[in-house]
Amino acid sequence: MVNDLPLTEEKKLLVIYRVESGCLGPEGAQLVDAFCDFAQKKFDSVDSDIIRWTIVPRNSKTLPEIEYNVVGKKISHIQAIRYLAFFGQNLNGFEGNLSERIARYIEAFLSR
Repeated sequence: MVNDLPLTEEKKLLVIYRVESGCLGPEGAQLVDAFCDFAQKKFDSVDSDIIRWTIVPRNSKTLPEIEYNVVGKKISHIQAIRYLAFFGQNLNGFEGNLSERIARYIEAFLSR
Protein backbone atom coordinates (compact mmCIF):
# COMPACT_ATOMS: atom_id res chain seq x y z
CA MET A 1 0.00 0.00 0.00
CA VAL A 2 1.05 3.59 -0.50
CA ASN A 3 2.56 5.51 2.42
CA ASP A 4 1.05 8.86 1.36
CA LEU A 5 -2.45 8.06 2.62
CA PRO A 6 -4.78 9.69 3.28
CA LEU A 7 -4.90 11.46 -0.05
CA THR A 8 -6.17 14.99 -0.41
CA GLU A 9 -9.76 15.10 -1.63
CA GLU A 10 -8.74 16.27 -5.11
CA LYS A 11 -6.33 13.35 -5.59
CA LYS A 12 -8.90 10.74 -4.66
CA LEU A 13 -10.69 8.91 -7.42
CA LEU A 14 -14.15 10.43 -7.83
CA VAL A 15 -16.60 7.70 -8.79
CA ILE A 16 -19.85 9.03 -10.20
CA TYR A 17 -22.46 6.28 -10.22
CA ARG A 18 -25.72 7.02 -12.01
CA VAL A 19 -28.73 5.02 -10.82
CA GLU A 20 -31.49 4.26 -13.30
CA SER A 21 -34.95 4.75 -11.83
CA GLY A 22 -36.10 1.44 -13.35
CA CYS A 23 -33.82 -0.39 -10.89
CA LEU A 24 -36.22 0.69 -8.16
CA GLY A 25 -39.32 -0.86 -9.71
CA PRO A 26 -42.42 0.70 -11.20
CA GLU A 27 -42.35 3.60 -8.72
CA GLY A 28 -38.65 4.20 -9.41
CA ALA A 29 -39.07 7.67 -10.89
CA GLN A 30 -40.53 8.87 -7.59
CA LEU A 31 -37.95 7.00 -5.48
CA VAL A 32 -34.64 7.51 -7.29
CA ASP A 33 -33.68 10.82 -5.62
CA ALA A 34 -34.36 9.47 -2.14
CA PHE A 35 -32.49 6.27 -2.97
CA CYS A 36 -29.46 8.23 -4.19
CA ASP A 37 -29.39 10.16 -0.89
CA PHE A 38 -29.68 6.87 1.01
CA ALA A 39 -26.91 5.22 -1.01
CA GLN A 40 -24.65 8.29 -0.84
CA LYS A 41 -24.61 8.07 2.95
CA LYS A 42 -23.72 4.39 2.76
CA PHE A 43 -20.93 4.92 0.22
CA ASP A 44 -19.31 7.88 1.97
CA SER A 45 -17.21 5.53 4.12
CA VAL A 46 -16.40 2.92 1.45
CA ASP A 47 -12.70 3.09 0.49
CA SER A 48 -12.77 6.70 1.67
CA ASP A 49 -8.98 6.84 1.87
CA ILE A 50 -8.72 6.76 -1.96
CA ILE A 51 -12.25 7.27 -3.31
CA ARG A 52 -14.95 9.94 -3.24
CA TRP A 53 -18.44 8.88 -4.28
CA THR A 54 -21.25 10.71 -6.01
CA ILE A 55 -24.45 8.71 -6.36
CA VAL A 56 -26.97 10.45 -8.61
CA PRO A 57 -30.01 9.58 -10.75
CA ARG A 58 -29.25 8.70 -14.36
CA ASN A 59 -31.46 11.26 -16.01
CA SER A 60 -29.80 10.96 -19.41
CA LYS A 61 -29.01 7.74 -21.24
CA THR A 62 -26.19 9.63 -22.99
CA LEU A 63 -24.23 9.71 -19.73
CA PRO A 64 -22.33 6.61 -18.64
CA GLU A 65 -23.52 4.60 -15.67
CA ILE A 66 -20.09 4.92 -14.05
CA GLU A 67 -17.68 7.79 -14.57
CA TYR A 68 -14.24 8.29 -13.07
CA ASN A 69 -12.50 11.60 -12.33
CA VAL A 70 -9.24 12.63 -10.69
CA VAL A 71 -8.20 16.20 -9.91
CA GLY A 72 -11.42 17.46 -11.48
CA LYS A 73 -10.85 15.74 -14.82
CA LYS A 74 -12.65 12.80 -16.38
CA ILE A 75 -10.32 9.84 -16.84
CA SER A 76 -10.52 6.92 -19.22
CA HIS A 77 -11.25 3.32 -18.31
CA ILE A 78 -7.54 2.50 -18.78
CA GLN A 79 -6.53 5.35 -16.46
CA ALA A 80 -9.02 4.12 -13.84
CA ILE A 81 -7.47 0.64 -14.10
CA ARG A 82 -4.02 2.14 -13.47
CA TYR A 83 -5.23 4.31 -10.62
CA LEU A 84 -6.83 1.41 -8.76
CA ALA A 85 -3.91 -0.91 -9.52
CA PHE A 86 -1.61 1.61 -7.83
CA PHE A 87 -3.63 0.97 -4.65
CA GLY A 88 -3.73 -2.79 -5.14
CA GLN A 89 -7.27 -2.96 -6.51
CA ASN A 90 -8.66 -4.41 -9.73
CA LEU A 91 -11.19 -2.35 -11.71
CA ASN A 92 -13.28 -5.37 -12.75
CA GLY A 93 -13.51 -6.53 -9.14
CA PHE A 94 -14.17 -2.98 -8.01
CA GLU A 95 -17.06 -2.55 -10.46
CA GLY A 96 -18.46 -5.98 -9.59
CA ASN A 97 -18.43 -5.11 -5.89
CA LEU A 98 -20.01 -1.75 -6.68
CA SER A 99 -22.87 -3.41 -8.56
CA GLU A 100 -23.43 -5.91 -5.75
CA ARG A 101 -23.39 -3.15 -3.16
CA ILE A 102 -25.91 -1.08 -5.15
CA ALA A 103 -28.20 -4.13 -5.41
CA ARG A 104 -28.01 -4.69 -1.63
CA TYR A 105 -28.70 -1.01 -0.96
CA ILE A 106 -31.71 -1.08 -3.30
CA GLU A 107 -33.06 -4.11 -1.46
CA ALA A 108 -32.50 -2.42 1.92
CA PHE A 109 -34.03 0.84 0.71
CA LEU A 110 -37.15 -0.83 -0.70
CA SER A 111 -37.68 -2.93 2.41
CA ARG A 112 -37.68 0.06 4.79
